Amino acid sequence: KNNEQILSEPGRESVYKYIWGILKNKKCHLYRIGGVGDHIHIVTHIHPTIALAYLIKDIKLASSDYIKTKDIFPNFRGWQEGYGAFTYSVSAKDNLIDYVKNQKEHHRKESFRDEYNRLLKEHEIEFDEKYLL
Repeated sequence: KNNEQILSEPGRESVYKYIWGILKNKKCHLYRIGGVGDHIHIVTHIHPTIALAYLIKDIKLASSDYIKTKDIFPNFRGWQEGYGAFTYSVSAKDNLIDYVKNQKEHHRKESFRDEYNRLLKEHEIEFDEKYLL
């Protein structure tokens, strides 16, 4: 939330495994999950019967409850509103997995906001900067 660096390294793996369980229960295939202190990336194949908005809602609700119950990130107050989702061709999957695998390195050079703006532009998604966090 608000680009706060809440998702500390020691607890991330536990949360990633929990989210993987959610995806498996929804018959989605997780290729890679990773992130840094203020956001995560999920590379997944979404089962055709699952609507993206409902999947994200379920991930946010269940993982928020898990994080708070287990006190994994003491300053965690919930995920921020909204999300970004982008589709890629199967031929780009390996590059995308590598990108997510190397999040720490990417974010030494590029902030979340800059990354998000770049992705929106690359995918030709119209947006108004004033609505971005």
